[in-house]
Amino acid sequence: MKTKYFLTLLLCLAAAVGLARPVRVACVGNSITYGAGIANRQQNSYPAQLQYYLGADYEVRNFGVSGTTLLSKGDAPYTKTAEYEQSLAFAPDVVLIKLGTNDSKPQNIQFVADYKEELRQLVRTYRGLASRPRVMLLTPIRCFLKDKNGIYESRIRRQIAPLIHQVAFEEGVEIIDLQRIMGKAWDRSLLPDRLHPSAIGAGRMARYIGEVLLTPRAPMPQVAAPEGKAFNFYGHRGVEFKQDGEVTCRLVSPRQAAKGHPWVLRARFWGHEPQTDIALLERGFHIAYCDVADLYGSPKAVARWDRFYKQMTALGLSRKVGLEGMSRGGLIVYNWAARHPKQVAAIYADAPVMDVKSWPMGQGKGQRSDQDVSRMLQAYGWASEAEALQWKGNPIDHVRRVKNIPILHVVGTADDVVPVAENTAVFAERMASAGVTVPVVSKEGVGHHPHSLFNPVEIVRFFLKAYGLYINPCTRPVCGNEYRMAAGWTKGSEWHSVAQDIAETLQGRQIDWLWLGNSITQGLGGERKRVTNKPGKAIADQVMGAGRWETAGISGDRTEYLLWRVNTGAYDASNPKHVVVTIGVNNYFDADDPADVAEGIRAVAEAAKTHFPAATIHVVGLLPAGLAPTHPMRVYYNKVRGALNAMRWKGFDYIDVTSWFVGADGTMLPELYNGDGIHLTAKGYEVWCTRMVEHAAR
Repeated sequence: MKTKYFLTLLLCLAAAVGLARPVRVACVGNSITYGAGIANRQQNSYPAQLQYYLGADYEVRNFGVSGTTLLSKGDAPYTKTAEYEQSLAFAPDVVLIKLGTNDSKPQNIQFVADYKEELRQLVRTYRGLASRPRVMLLTPIRCFLKDKNGIYESRIRRQIAPLIHQVAFEEGVEIIDLQRIMGKAWDRSLLPDRLHPSAIGAGRMARYIGEVLLTPRAPMPQVAAPEGKAFNFYGHRGVEFKQDGEVTCRLVSPRQAAKGHPWVLRARFWGHEPQTDIALLERGFHIAYCDVADLYGSPKAVARWDRFYKQMTALGLSRKVGLEGMSRGGLIVYNWAARHPKQVAAIYADAPVMDVKSWPMGQGKGQRSDQDVSRMLQAYGWASEAEALQWKGNPIDHVRRVKNIPILHVVGTADDVVPVAENTAVFAERMASAGVTVPVVSKEGVGHHPHSLFNPVEIVRFFLKAYGLYINPCTRPVCGNEYRMAAGWTKGSEWHSVAQDIAETLQGRQIDWLWLGNSITQGLGGERKRVTNKPGKAIADQVMGAGRWETAGISGDRTEYLLWRVNTGAYDASNPKHVVVTIGVNNYFDADDPADVAEGIRAVAEAAKTHFPAATIHVVGLLPAGLAPTHPMRVYYNKVRGALNAMRWKGFDYIDVTSWFVGADGTMLPELYNGDGIHLTAKGYEVWCTRMVEHAAR
């Protein structure tokens, strides 16, 4: 009775002083939302992980029901469930609707003609609530089932997803496209049964949705689009209009613009490989287009873009524009940027033409196009090809003008139309001579097509950083989501139970050494009951003393997961004298930026210093990974290590341990590593533990 009275009093006091309640997020959907098949779904479903990602300012509730359909004539309509009624009573501020996967079943798809209208009515029902929620439609995730008698991917992609786009467009609600986040090929770790996300897959959903929700948004009013013909661009509202009465222009607007009203001006090939544009629209960017076809970056094209830029900024878009150029689009984006470097926020160039001698003239190994050469000569007013060959206004010639602009290139290593060696490589080399490194994402064995990346996370991150809108996920503490028995755990374990095992193992103990990290650190074993694989325990006991040390490593952990555990795990009660931080390898698998990972490692170290003020914090960073010097994981490791080496580590014991594990020729010492080039053998643990203790004793 006293407890009830006290809680009531607290609520009254909160109301009296005007404390804001958390933002309520209702997750509406089917089994994928519910978390079917996920161990400990209460903490590992996508809504549960979204709660961790968003933090205490949000209250996320899971209203998913397995097997349900949007269609009222379907075999299990969502609107007839108790969870639907509960979602309405929740008075949400945000509603995430993810229904449509089960509607692709043969017994349901026959009623697909009703899908659009029924989704429209569902949207209107939620928007009509007194809480006036922000309604967001989520497309189904990609599934990899092949049986046409059940849930079928092509029906989802070709029939259901376009209807979701249409409703978003017509009703003016936001849409989040989840079709690409699980990758192009089936990954068992993300979708064990080819349909339902694992805890790891659910975590990927939560992170993507969370990033969209947390993107800083601009205050009203929004940018006013020019008058013209409206069109639907994957659920977003576009307007097509004319410049000077003849030049085709387009502007696609987000439902809620990001802070500062960022925008990207796309050159050529409107709508081709649109995944970057779609993802940026979700994050509040405007996507613009002004046709410069057959002008090849000539002064006429630059002048046309000049007029378009003035028109767009007059509408209220940012004074700095992001430029996106595919193939021949590289000519206009660089030529315009060279003319207006202070007006450019960033340049993303994809298999770009950087020298007309390579394409369309074919003076090297690039393909010649007689038709394009003729049009190019006309656009520039050149009398002959000889005049074109003498031209010094190619993108490769603009290094001095563009060197201060953030630049990203994406290329295919097998491109024989616009060869990398004659275009991007030349430009990157000249930029390097000017002291600037151009990041290049190379697609091994890929030709000139397809452009972009199937999952454009690296490109989107690039633009977000350029506009100051990026939130580093490597420094945002969240719970982990590993679940696989290959993680070296007892049967039935998952991330939360393993984390609890660490807390219980440390309870009441006073130790000298505490090792924080991932599966490599977990391999030390320690006294933990849920760890089954302990190749490093014997040597660790010998070197540090049995019972005088413990490992707080969890298989699959990334910087953000370890950061969560250091802040919430109560590890400081063990009062260690030495704390070893070794984390970051697993961030590679989500394509996190190496510089971001280094910041994540730094955040873990800072948290450790806060929680263990009397201990020496030994920052190892991440151990070398990737068997050969050219292995992608080794390249990634070297970038993270380079960023760590460049940091100031006053107050920490930072150690670059590369030489302990890698020979003079750059090859990993084979006796120290298992065949995967990541995990250590017993001999590897002997080197690591022995060298660490010797180092600490100096």
